[in-house]
Amino acid sequence: MKDDIHPTFYPNAKVKCACGAIFEVGSTKPELFVEICSNCHPFYTGKEKLIDTAGKVEKFRARREKALAKPKVTKKPRVKKAAKNKK
Repeated sequence: MKDDIHPTFYPNAKVKCACGAIFEVGSTKPELFVEICSNCHPFYTGKEKLIDTAGKVEKFRARREKALAKPKVTKKPRVKKAAKNKK
């Protein structure tokens, strides 16, 4: 293997978030700045708001209920027609 081709690894690199949270991770940079982290992200904090702009959720649920309520129709097997005789 070649020597001195890999970047320096910092096992205790500090990560600073815009919300003020500071934590340590392993990185090739000694200090990282992020806009959002697990402390302030809405998905992880439980403050996530789902926006249903066009009623897509209700439309999906209605289609799903309709499909479950409809009985399945079994198709009849196709029967091949007899070939016409050429004269």
